[in-house]
Amino acid sequence: MAMRWYVVQAYSGFENQVKRSLEERLVRFDLQDSFGRVLVPTEEVIEIRDGQKRKSERKFFPGYVLVEMEMNDETWHMVKETPKVLGFIGGKADKPAPITQKEVDNIMRRVEEGAEKPRPKVLFDAGEVVRVTDGPFKDFNGVVEEVNYEKSRLLVAVQIFGRSTPVELEFYQVEKA
Repeated sequence: MAMRWYVVQAYSGFENQVKRSLEERLVRFDLQDSFGRVLVPTEEVIEIRDGQKRKSERKFFPGYVLVEMEMNDETWHMVKETPKVLGFIGGKADKPAPITQKEVDNIMRRVEEGAEKPRPKVLFDAGEVVRVTDGPFKDFNGVVEEVNYEKSRLLVAVQIFGRSTPVELEFYQVEKA
């Protein structure tokens, strides 16, 4: 029987604990041959705290764990009886449906891209009003004109002496108004 990917719902915030428990249990029950990878899909994000750039991980499916496995009664019960697992997503309660290979490929690509190019935790859009929190224009409000995610910079139109002046700022120098 071929291994397929299934989505397991876990208590929110306990995804990594469920991953560890599943990995320990499949060894304890000698089911390594029936399981492939257990994955908590995350991406790296950059956030600014206290004026410092910090990388952190963000789960992009909070409350869910992906499990590559052969579905049979034994493996189904082992996963279902793991602490902090609520059940499988999709299909019927006693016969879960696997996710498609296309969905798996999209998730894997997103995980890899997140590791290569961390994304900003806060996303900005053109036309959005922001408040400058750092630099010579601190406490000024402005409108985002351009967003450059590659360089983590914004072009913000700030009102100076009654005139709109474009100012280039780092993401960490602004916050949403």
